[in-house]
Amino acid sequence: MMLRRAATTVLVHGVLVLGAALTLAPLLWMVSASLMPAGEATAAPPRLWPSVPTLAHYESLFTRLNVWRYVANSTLLATVVTLVSVTLNSMAGYAFAKLRFAGRERIFRGLLASLVIPGQVSMLPLFLLLKQLGLINTYWGVLVAGLASIFGIFLVRQYAQSIPDSLLDAARIDGAREFRLYWSIVLPVCRPVLVTLAIITFLGSWNDFLWPLIVLTDQDMYTLPVALANLLGEHVQDTELMMASAVLTVLPVVVVFLVLQRHYIAGIVSGALKE
Repeated sequence: MMLRRAATTVLVHGVLVLGAALTLAPLLWMVSASLMPAGEATAAPPRLWPSVPTLAHYESLFTRLNVWRYVANSTLLATVVTLVSVTLNSMAGYAFAKLRFAGRERIFRGLLASLVIPGQVSMLPLFLLLKQLGLINTYWGVLVAGLASIFGIFLVRQYAQSIPDSLLDAARIDGAREFRLYWSIVLPVCRPVLVTLAIITFLGSWNDFLWPLIVLTDQDMYTLPVALANLLGEHVQDTELMMASAVLTVLPVVVVFLVLQRHYIAGIVSGALKE
């Protein structure tokens, strides 16, 4: 019995290691190719490691192609969207979880029903609305689409329902107003799920391509994914440069996840333990 259990453990761990290796292999080659001299990534037979590592492609991105501007644009938009979205979604989620008002359940069910509508379907009416408001080719036009999300409201609402009503009622008896309850009780308790929501929102905003492409027409205002898509058309043969730009796109979200992974994992674990 113990031998069978040990064999099963070894098999499971072997499958997990194999899956992790298959997942990481393209990413590792992407980093390796970005450090190769020009033309080496497409050589035959293919190389796995650069013969002479070089940072020339990264230098080219920041000096010749002025990627700094697009990195700054994406950083600004993703940060603002994340901060505002987490704030609005946490407020709405708390309201749907703990505040009683007319039509609460019907409104929430309506929000959940709209989750089945693809985001691309709502882009046309949203674009026409923003056009009437004069927000096309502005950062505000890009921001509006991500300032709140039904998924974020649902996520916070489900988590906030675990807060005991007795705790909130006791604070109300002591004279605390609703905003004080939200700031002093709800936010600290919901920190794990808010960090999870922040990571998801930042990742989605940083990688968003279609909506900025539709709204923005000024090249200087492009986000990094849109700018790199144009770069791909101009330098499609320069594989090493493309890999360097891909690394540049992936690196910020990886850093954000590594910094916040403790809270992210805590949110997943605590969510799994809730009845």
